[in-house]
Amino acid sequence: MTSSTLASPKFNSAKFGTFNFGTLSCSRRSASSSASIAQRGFTLMEIMIVIVLIGLIATFVGNRIFGASDRAKYRLAQSQVETIAGKIEQYQQDVGSLPPSLDALVKAPGGASGWLGPYAKQQELNDPWGHALEYKVPGANGPFDLMSYGRDGKPGGDGVDADIVHQ
Repeated sequence: MTSSTLASPKFNSAKFGTFNFGTLSCSRRSASSSASIAQRGFTLMEIMIVIVLIGLIATFVGNRIFGASDRAKYRLAQSQVETIAGKIEQYQQDVGSLPPSLDALVKAPGGASGWLGPYAKQQELNDPWGHALEYKVPGANGPFDLMSYGRDGKPGGDGVDADIVHQ
């Protein structure tokens, strides 16, 4: 390479933006094409696929969380029915007869001698879904029936909608 080649750059007008300094050359075209590759971004299809995947994951997680909440309420209702049944039996031991209604566990009924209540709070007489517990005297299978109709509040059902009955 001669010193005259390095000292005098050649401009090739046939190629836009190309300068030749002997063995060194740079092209503005190659710099701009690499910048456009870096700024390419995502296509609409790629964005839609990601949104659909996020939606599927959110649905799966939501069902697991809300399903667990209903199962927990069902187990709480089972425990609550057994607790109230125990309070009914305590009332029977104190008064000598079964309460005429669940309200007798909260307020003394007229003429109930030996009442040592309150045996329960008013909010305890509702299941975790806000439905009133069902109480019948005499019961079909014992001295009394006590039940919750589950999440749907209707007789029968499956899963968390199933009836919870004191045995």
